[in-house]
Amino acid sequence: MFTHLSKLKKSKGEPTELENGIAQALFDLEVNTNVPISHLYFCSAKEVTVGPDSSAIVVVVPYRLLTGFQKVQGRVVHELEKKFSGKHVIIIGQRRIVRKPSRNNTIKMQKRPYSRTLKAVHEALLDDTVYPAEISGRRDYFATDGAQIIKIYLDKKDQATMEHKLNTFAAVYKKLTGKDARFSFAGVDDRSF
Repeated sequence: MFTHLSKLKKSKGEPTELENGIAQALFDLEVNTNVPISHLYFCSAKEVTVGPDSSAIVVVVPYRLLTGFQKVQGRVVHELEKKFSGKHVIIIGQRRIVRKPSRNNTIKMQKRPYSRTLKAVHEALLDDTVYPAEISGRRDYFATDGAQIIKIYLDKKDQATMEHKLNTFAAVYKKLTGKDARFSFAGVDDRSF
């Protein structure tokens, strides 16, 4: 007999109340509709504070199931946002960062794949965060005091459906990577935001 816990495969610890709620919502979506999510599950979920009175839910799925979730993401996100009273839901893939091999390692290690570097993982998290919107441009600004601001330009065709989520994208990306980012639908040549 399948239960809602078949939608959650956590490696360590007991599931939280939020994770149980998301697993139950996914199970109900699978049973009551014809959305093909029978083989999909998630690893963990956490709540990120966006503003003083709003928050977002970040659902972490295994990397190999990410494309399966992205095929039905519109429907799944809509149902989860309905269930969790209008909180924004973002689905990201679980990725691993491998450190650089040090000079004094005695065991010869394999070459580190580019997809496991810090930069590649942060880029992929950025793409996952704004999905299904596409990134049309990016500018990195460095202040004289050493602060870095990343300005992300999203495609204008998604402006009607994604404009209310810009602050959510910035807060989630800051929580995941520690980098300040500003999101906009302005053109790449427009630098006045």
